[in-house]
Amino acid sequence: MRDIAYSNLAEIEAAKVAQNKTKSDQVKTFAQKMIDDHTQSQKELEQLAQSKGVTLPTEPDRKHQAELKKLSALEGDKFDKQYMSKGGVGDHRKTDNMLKKAEQRAKDPDLKALVAKIKPTVDEHLTMAKDISSGKSTASGSSSGKSGTSSSGAGPSESKDKSKSSDTSGSSSTGGTEKK
Repeated sequence: MRDIAYSNLAEIEAAKVAQNKTKSDQVKTFAQKMIDDHTQSQKELEQLAQSKGVTLPTEPDRKHQAELKKLSALEGDKFDKQYMSKGGVGDHRKTDNMLKKAEQRAKDPDLKALVAKIKPTVDEHLTMAKDISSGKSTASGSSSGKSGTSSSGAGPSESKDKSKSSDTSGSSSTGGTEKK
């Protein structure tokens, strides 16, 4: 649950940066979709966490914050390329893998259901990001109302704690410093 929350929070923050920095309409549309979908996903995750007695983070972890700072320092095409390739494509791949593992390993049926609900949106985000990164126009840029999650700036990847994202007891956190 914490990994999903960190992903949502980082994605929302990175998308807000993108809204202000990019000059590309496609990137702006993508960023707005990230804000809309991840805000919805976070609300649903918070409701589930509250019902399970789990406290979620309220801001991106240190790794995500450092990546957001690096991203914020970029301008123009460099910004767009970094945001779309790392946050758009790379981190959605990592989040997709995290969600697949959470779906398989989660013992809590409510968490399994939430992961199953948000996974198609992550897949949609990945497809959009690939299309934008490769220069293709994307017609799926409108918000579909589905919730989703990913992370931008720093992904939930390479974590030895990936399987802990399915933990509803709240024990997956290591004081906000766990690797994503």
